[in-house]
Amino acid sequence: MKLTNFFFIILTVVASTVFVSCSKDDDTFARVSVNGTEIMATPSDFVVGDRSDFNGDVDASFKGNGGSAVRVFSWNNNLTTADYNADITATSEGSFQIIVRDADATVVLDRTIQGGTEPDSIDGVTSAGVSGIWTVTIEVNNFNGDGSFSLSEGN
Repeated sequence: MKLTNFFFIILTVVASTVFVSCSKDDDTFARVSVNGTEIMATPSDFVVGDRSDFNGDVDASFKGNGGSAVRVFSWNNNLTTADYNADITATSEGSFQIIVRDADATVVLDRTIQGGTEPDSIDGVTSAGVSGIWTVTIEVNNFNGDGSFSLSEGN
C-alpha cells in the first residue's frame, strides 16, 4: 500500500470519528450486521492490516430507530471490481451510505440512499480497483427503518 494512501485512510478515519454514533435519547439506535455478525467497529477502531474481516460474498443488514452510526470492515476481494446491491425501507428522512475503497485505498464506490425518496435501492458494479483487502464503510444517519446490502467479487 502506498504511504500516501495509508495517511489518507488515517485522515479519513480521524475525520469520520466526529460522526460516530450519537443518540438523541435512549430509544434511538442504529445497527449494522454483516454475514450474521453485528459490526461494532467504528473508524477509530479500524486498523489497516493484511487480513480481512470477511472473505467471499457479503450479505448485510442494517436497522435504525432514528440513530446514526459509522461502521467499517475489511473484505477480501480477489478481483478488481465488485458487484453491489442495497435497498432500504425507511419511513422518512435518514440516509444510508456505502463507501468502498480498494487495496490501495482508492474510492471505487460512494453511493447514498435517502430515506423517504425514490429510488430506494442501488445496484451495479464498482469502478475498477486493485484486488486485495478492500475497506467498506457504512454510514447511517438519523435512520429510521431497515435495509440490506450485498457485495460480491465482480467480473
